[in-house]
Amino acid sequence: MKITYKGDYALKAILDLSLNYGSVVTIHELSQRAQIPFKFLEQVLLDLKRGGFVESRRGKVGGYLLAKHPSEISMGDVVRFIDGPIEPIACLEKDYAGCTDVYRCVFRKIWSLVSLATSEIVDNVNFETLANQVRTSTEAVVYQI
Repeated sequence: MKITYKGDYALKAILDLSLNYGSVVTIHELSQRAQIPFKFLEQVLLDLKRGGFVESRRGKVGGYLLAKHPSEISMGDVVRFIDGPIEPIACLEKDYAGCTDVYRCVFRKIWSLVSLATSEIVDNVNFETLANQVRTSTEAVVYQI
């Protein structure tokens, strides 16, 4: 599994929209808060919209918001949509035919375990949990005199 810049920015965008769930966020605000180049963010948001992760609103008070509750979006959903399969090697993909030794290969078994472990993690982390972690860590840093 390799996370591209586009994948990283998609995860950051979904996280920011999760932190602001229920509100419309302008692309300028999102770009600044998530530190994502504006033009690149436009492309990422279009892809996320096509994937059913975000919705857009037009007009003076327009912007973007999540299309579903943050608890219904896992990291795995976003990574697979933007960057493709999470398998670390092609021979784990269904109907792979690039190797004649694929079913006896010792390495394939190891890569299969790596793939299962990775899936277990990214598929069980949703954006509601991540947003709550961000809120908790932000609140813990506040000092008052």
